[in-house]
Amino acid sequence: MNNLHKAGLAISRGKWGWEPAGMPAIKLYTTGRKSGQERESMLTCPVVDGDTFVIVASRGGDDFHPAWYLNLRDNPTVWVEAKNQPKHQRTARIGTSEERAALWPSITEKYKGYAGYQERTDREIPIVFLERI
Repeated sequence: MNNLHKAGLAISRGKWGWEPAGMPAIKLYTTGRKSGQERESMLTCPVVDGDTFVIVASRGGDDFHPAWYLNLRDNPTVWVEAKNQPKHQRTARIGTSEERAALWPSITEKYKGYAGYQERTDREIPIVFLERI
């Protein structure tokens, strides 16, 4: 998703690419846990709760967490860009098992692929709340 959507956003000057598969998309900027460099990831956001974005660290059902997740786990201060929202700072909070259980049906309703990803791996796929500061 990253390269296609980044290209679409760049070519259209932000008019195309913010709602793939009917879900909002965001650009997430984290600080690399090893390099200290800014890292950018384009992600879908299956749940928006008020002013909080909820994202899913699925990595397509791999047995390993995505790098962006490891980065925000170690440094929860992140930046987010979304449709009609310029780049702004947020705090990332990893959801509890209880929060995940409550939201998982809504998440998989938005994109059924997440259920398949969970079936492929033994790890519990985390959800992350991106809360405005």
